[in-house]
Amino acid sequence: MFKLNLKIAFRNLWRNKTASFINVIGLAIGLASCLMLLLYVSYEWNFDKHFKEAGQVYQVMTNFKDANGKINGTGDVTGNVIAGAIKEEIPGVEAISRLGYGGQSLIANGSSSFKKEAKFADPDLLKIYNYEFIAGNPGTALNDPKSVVLTERMAKLLFPDGDALNQSVRYDDKTDLKVSGVIRDLPSNTSNRFDFLMPWSFYETLFDWVKDPSWTNFNWQTLVKLDKHVDLNLVNLKMKGMMELHQKDTRAESFLYPLSEKHLYGKFENGKGVGGDVERIYLFAGLALGILLIACVNFMNMATAKSEKRAKEVGIKKTIGAGRGSLIAQFFLEAMLLTMIGVLAAIAMLELLLPTFNNLLHIQLSASVLNGGYWVWILLIVLITGLLSGIYPALYLSSFDPIQTLKKKAVRAKAVPMSLRQVLVVGQFCFALLLIIATLVIYKQLSFIKNRPLGYDTNLLVEMPQDGLLQGKYELLRTNLLKSGAITSMCQSSMSISNEGSSFWNFEWPGMADQDKQIVFNQIATTYNFIKTNGIKLIQGRDFSRNFASDTAGVLLSSSAVKIMNLKDPLGAKVKYHGQDAVVIGVFKDFIWGSPFYSDRPMVVAYSKNWNGVVTMRLNPANSLSQNIDLIKTVTKNINPAYPVEVKFVNELYAHKLQAENTLGVLSNLFGGLSIFVSCLGLFGLAAYSAEQRTKEFGVRKVLGASMLNLMQLLSLSFMKMIFISVVISIPLGYYLMGKWLLKFEFHTTISWWIIGIAAIGTLFIALLTVSFQAYKSARANPVDALKYE
Repeated sequence: MFKLNLKIAFRNLWRNKTASFINVIGLAIGLASCLMLLLYVSYEWNFDKHFKEAGQVYQVMTNFKDANGKINGTGDVTGNVIAGAIKEEIPGVEAISRLGYGGQSLIANGSSSFKKEAKFADPDLLKIYNYEFIAGNPGTALNDPKSVVLTERMAKLLFPDGDALNQSVRYDDKTDLKVSGVIRDLPSNTSNRFDFLMPWSFYETLFDWVKDPSWTNFNWQTLVKLDKHVDLNLVNLKMKGMMELHQKDTRAESFLYPLSEKHLYGKFENGKGVGGDVERIYLFAGLALGILLIACVNFMNMATAKSEKRAKEVGIKKTIGAGRGSLIAQFFLEAMLLTMIGVLAAIAMLELLLPTFNNLLHIQLSASVLNGGYWVWILLIVLITGLLSGIYPALYLSSFDPIQTLKKKAVRAKAVPMSLRQVLVVGQFCFALLLIIATLVIYKQLSFIKNRPLGYDTNLLVEMPQDGLLQGKYELLRTNLLKSGAITSMCQSSMSISNEGSSFWNFEWPGMADQDKQIVFNQIATTYNFIKTNGIKLIQGRDFSRNFASDTAGVLLSSSAVKIMNLKDPLGAKVKYHGQDAVVIGVFKDFIWGSPFYSDRPMVVAYSKNWNGVVTMRLNPANSLSQNIDLIKTVTKNINPAYPVEVKFVNELYAHKLQAENTLGVLSNLFGGLSIFVSCLGLFGLAAYSAEQRTKEFGVRKVLGASMLNLMQLLSLSFMKMIFISVVISIPLGYYLMGKWLLKFEFHTTISWWIIGIAAIGTLFIALLTVSFQAYKSARANPVDALKYE
């Protein structure tokens, strides 16, 4: 019986080539899109869940309070002594480690040198993360201060021809370290990624401020692994007053938060988690399901549309004794067969398009054909898709009355349950239209943010890290670069102009209230030409200048800082910055340092020769970009030969801030277009079958004098009504949903009438074009052939 049903299924697919093609292509696109999105959802969902006992690992978080005790911010930073206190005072701690960020640091083996991601940690980190050691002993790998653990990729870079274990490498062109371990490369969806890991004891030898015990120097992260029987709520109760107990007048408190949840639930308000990127993951999961459902709806519509052709077959089979169960099995087999063909096409599409998808999202997703779990998911999707797409046609077609179908009644009289098919088509286009509205709103929001004044001039502005000898030879570098003609201006700073990186409180000024000490200010330390080089607008006063020796004790304030400090005449005001006397010499207009979607804190720019890290340069417009960059690299390499020269354009660094919203826009655009395409495939198929069923009617009407336009209108009107209903439903829903999305941002655009107009008119036009093609084809048919029909 199975063999017979399979043969019938293949014959039906071959006989109805157009319908089969539309179904296979629709299912393939829907399944490929669904699989691609689910790979991304899985990637995000499994952040920090790869290692053993991931559910027992927690990050120490800090709630920061104002003078009234109200929590005004939450961060994942801690001091360097809280780890020891937790280990001593909290029962059930299996392992605890501090993490220090080494950034992009130089590591070399002879002439082979690379700038790679470095981290410092206590030995307990190797108990928290069960890294797979290719070489070395995890129990002792971080015990020696002069040791280093490499990832497999890093080891191959440094030692391409041999074993890295126990070999010597040079860190930062200053210290020789012994390779004590090599571990498997870390997955990209891991928070604490590095290329090489060094002991915390070595970190303390590099910087005195790291060695000095502090509760409030919030520069590090702390990870804790608890026994599985420990109650997290009880632990957090014990930690509530820990900081204030050890250091009076500290307005902060710490708590533990599951590391595996931090990536998706990392947004906090008033010290409590309020969601985060998980909302985006739900959106993508819904998008995946929506596109798959559109493909399944196409299948159901096509199957029921050709029900009249299958009615006689069902009637004959029932007459000769076929039961309803065997008919349902036959139609399900056809659905499964189509789904299998669609899945094979979808897998081919996925493998072909996944590299492009990865480039769009700047991540590395993979669908390993050797992974058993991958095929389990494929099989599950096949079953679900086959059931979703085949259940209604199977039940509907198998329910035909054999007497009525053989008399050609009932089916033509009642036709197909049009109300259901209309609902399905309306649902398809509602979903597609919502995606179009979402795409247009996201595009407008990104354009709005991109056009928001930055507060500094990114044109021809570049920066590079102040590595190695550049820290002590800044003046030599500046002199040689100006002499080369590559730049017109230059300054050194503690932080990049494009990325928020440092803040402080306890700033003092004349007339302040006691609670004003708790106001948090952003800060940048610099020397001369900061305003000039970055193109920041100066409102009052002047930039730091070599002509004024007193500027070494000067500060610049942002306009929002002046406002919050309530300074009527800021120039010359005497302030205390980190306990040192300073004088305000200038006021500048606020610039975007943090997120472009929200307001920044007030800012203080202070003079400091010792606190450096970034060199910012304004390129010479008289030269080409490549000429300027080559000159910078040549001059820098002569002064600092051990380090590679990394010149980055500031406008590209700023654009990186919009990556999450750009990703959302790209995905909405891409899959919105695909959903429209799949919906139109189904619409085309329905129009084709509708025209086929009305062939004789069209012939009669044409003989009686109906024009081509009349016939096209006759076929198109019923479909356009459904699309119009989709537009009416989707517009208010899309307006409401995207309005809520925009409210998440402090700075946001509005939903303009043209967005609604483009979405509505565009969808109607595409649908009309799809239906009109088939309508035109039917209206041009020879009426003689039409009257011979049946």
